[in-house]
Amino acid sequence: MQFCDECGSMMHTEEDTWVCRSCENEEQRDSQAETAMAIQDGQQDEGAPDVADATQDAAETMAVPCPAEDCNSDQASSEMLPKPGGSYEVRLFTCVECGHKWRES
Repeated sequence: MQFCDECGSMMHTEEDTWVCRSCENEEQRDSQAETAMAIQDGQQDEGAPDVADATQDAAETMAVPCPAEDCNSDQASSEMLPKPGGSYEVRLFTCVECGHKWRES
């Protein structure tokens, strides 16, 4: 894979030339450099990398009374969720005692 020195875009090959589709810069192909690009000695497939779940434990607890009739809790965890197709977010509350869920938009 070769990148353009002029604009940084990925180049493609046309016979013995690398050509940039963005700025039309051309560079001669170097067979030794291309061979070095393809060597995979020492590379190992270690599977998919570990990725942290940014949503895990993302809810914050705040003082909000639970609207459930049989609950007297004044603590709820909340998370902001994007409203589908909308330009704003919806706050979703979950009571820390009874688990009742409600939203505030």
